[in-house]
Parts: sequence; structure tokens; C-alpha cells
Amino acid sequence: MADKVCCPGPICGSNNNNAAAGGFREAVCVHTKKVYDSCRSKECLRDIRVYLCRDAQELLDAGGIASVKPRAAELLCVKIDVERVQFNRGFYTVDIRFFYRIECEVSCVIGRPRIIDGLAVFDKRVILFGGEGGARIFSSRFVEDENDIQLCPDSNKPTAVVEVVDPILLDARIVSPETSCNCCCCRLHEVPRSICSCFGGDSLVLSDDGNQLFVTLGQFSIIRLERDIQLLMPAFDICLPRRDCSNSGVGGEQDPCEVFANFEFPIDEFFPPQQDASDRLFADAVNSNGCGCKDNSNGCGCGNSNGNSCGSRCCN
Repeated sequence: MADKVCCPGPICGSNNNNAAAGGFREAVCVHTKKVYDSCRSKECLRDIRVYLCRDAQELLDAGGIASVKPRAAELLCVKIDVERVQFNRGFYTVDIRFFYRIECEVSCVIGRPRIIDGLAVFDKRVILFGGEGGARIFSSRFVEDENDIQLCPDSNKPTAVVEVVDPILLDARIVSPETSCNCCCCRLHEVPRSICSCFGGDSLVLSDDGNQLFVTLGQFSIIRLERDIQLLMPAFDICLPRRDCSNSGVGGEQDPCEVFANFEFPIDEFFPPQQDASDRLFADAVNSNGCGCKDNSNGCGCGNSNGNSCGSRCCN
């Protein structure tokens, strides 16, 4: 086999036996997305303003609130914008706006507790490396019984991808308008229509009059820049699915009870595991000889043949 493969095609000297033994048959050129840069974020978002629905805002303004407790937070949408960084070629700013649905429980002095919800927004900016490219990309889309539609040309700019889970709602508090920050930089002036529809069509109160609800969120996210690229990849063999999903029941249908009988009983749903996975891994690694490597017949498992001590050669 050649030391360096620089073009797609069959690999010299490859055969069926070589492929079965773990070697690869040919080099193939694939079009995929390459991650040029990425970062992860663990943030505590303190005192984020919640814009309540009108009924909830009237409840806060009426007074008589004894306490407020956080219940749940849901990530509704993420808006992403990518722009080049001036005088720093290959780098891009990624501006991200997170939209959250916040749910809290308000206890009044008189009456039963009530559930209120509203919208919280958080803005974040990161700078990542995305490479350079000046090509314009054209592509077509097939439409049956019509001419192919020529899609609008796109620049070869990297694509930002944000992976985020629903945040943890850590705290909630009510603040009077005279003690809150009502500067223009912190105020939300407009809400997209698609976000408003998530609140049942109720209008959100964006003004600074009256009492305000603030929450603290804990958020985990991963942000990356991707770019289309062609890569030369080794190919071992064709990829044939191993799982058989053919219908085997009478009349092409399968008995649902037979399908259910193949399910394993979800023991962890009823009895959560008592030992963390990292503890189990550590327990497997550490043994009686104190070496930190799996033991075998010679005592150390790392090439030490005396069996009574790990020595300096162990785990090297």
C-alpha cells in the first residue's frame, strides 16, 4: 500500500482479505462540513428580565405577593448572526440571542398560588476562527414536471451551529420599578411574531411600569463554526444495514404484543443507579496491587513479570 494517498480511487494491493482484516479498499472524495473552531460555555445568567403576559403583569402590579418560586425554563428559539471581524482575517463574530419561556409560581397573601409565564432574552457574542473563502456557490433543486429551480448564490461563509439544552431555573424574584435597571440597553423593544405565538396569542408587556420579574438561569452550550469542504477519506467497504426491519407478521403486520415483549424492563426508571459511571470506571481501573491498571496473571498487567510490585515500568 502506498505511503501517501493523494487522489481518489482503488488502493493498490487492496483485496477482499485486506478489507476483511481491517484495511480499506479505496480512497473516496466526500463533501461534508468541517468544524474549524468551537467553544463550550457554562454560564450563570443572573437577573434576566422576564416579560410577562398581560394577566400575569396585572397580578404583580396588584400587590399582595408573598413569594415567588421558580418552576421551569424552556428554550424556545435561538437567533444566530455571523459577521467577519475587521483587520483579523479568518475570524468571525457569532452573535446569539436566546429566547426562553419562564414559568414561576406566585403565592399571594390571599388566595391560592398561581402559575405565571413570560419571555426572557439573553444575548451572547463569541469570536471564532472560520477560515477564508471567496467562492460563490450555485446549486439547483429538482421540481417534478418543471424546470430545475436555480437557487440564489451563496457565499462561502462559515455556518454557525449552536447546541444548547434547556436551562436550569435557579432563582426568581420580584423587583419594584424604582429599584430595577430600566436603561435602554437592557430593554426589549420588539418580539418576533413566532415567539409571541408560543404564549397563546397573549400580548407581552414590554414597558418598564409596574413590578418586574427577574430570574437566574444556568445554561450549557456548545458553539462551532462549520464550512463546506471536500475531504479524501478511506473507504473500507459498502455500508450495509445489519438490523432487519422486514414485516414478519400475518398480512404484513407484526403483533404489537410481540414487539413489546422484546423490550427490556426499564429498571433504571424505577431504581436509579446508586453508583456514578465515573466511580465504576475508577473501580475497574484500580485493583489490589495499587497500580491503576487491570490485573492479569503476572500481577501487574503492564509488562512487569515479578508479580510482587508494579515498579517504574508499570503503566508506561
